[in-house]
Amino acid sequence: MGSFSDTEGARKPPPAYAEIVYLENIVVDATDPQALGRFWETALGTETLTEEPDAFETRLVVPDGPVLDLCFQRVPEPLVEPQRLHLDIRGAEEQQPMVERLLALGASHADIGQGQVPWVVLADPEGNPFCVMEERTAYVDTGAVAALPLDVADPDRERDFWCWLTGWVPVEGSGLRSLQHSSHRGPLLELCPEMAPKGSGKNRMHLDVRLEPGDDAVAVAREVADRGGRELHADWGDLPWRTFADPSGNEFCVLPSRG
Repeated sequence: MGSFSDTEGARKPPPAYAEIVYLENIVVDATDPQALGRFWETALGTETLTEEPDAFETRLVVPDGPVLDLCFQRVPEPLVEPQRLHLDIRGAEEQQPMVERLLALGASHADIGQGQVPWVVLADPEGNPFCVMEERTAYVDTGAVAALPLDVADPDRERDFWCWLTGWVPVEGSGLRSLQHSSHRGPLLELCPEMAPKGSGKNRMHLDVRLEPGDDAVAVAREVADRGGRELHADWGDLPWRTFADPSGNEFCVLPSRG
């Protein structure tokens, strides 16, 4: 859990909606983090930050918008439980050429019960499903990643929770309860009604947020609980971050401030 590195880099613009934390990382469990990280780096055109035996990190920069790091960390177990968080890639008018390019990089077609839909469902080399999206007005200023769909039990409740936690602001137009960076650029965080409650296993993909200098970590933890989340106390050793679950059970990590 959490981010495996504390790489210094371009500072994320301060959120306008809240002054608690900011969304920093998309973290992906992988049996081969270098191979999976290279796949996504090539797919998205991101820049390598860290490459270690058990970790790979690459940076997604949205001009005039957020900076998000994709962190791939080694785990021994392959994907088992259904994904509750995934990436939607902006295909738009280049949807089919994008699909063909991703297949050439090592992706494969995937059937997750989507039926006849205007987007294309693929799986990355480790079986993580993702979508290549058709043209949508809501995705015009998102950059390479159109959306981060997250399965939740109550989209209205979860939108309020993640809005408070990240400082991202509500947006309309995607057909779902959605948030976006206060610049109105970068991917949408889409809160999707879950098909089934979260199981006992850890999500294969999760989000990290980071405290600002001077923030009170204890107060943030208390507020998470007051808003329906909870802190998790798994035996993962002495880590510099704290791990929580949102009201629907989706894990996320709160990293210490860089100050």
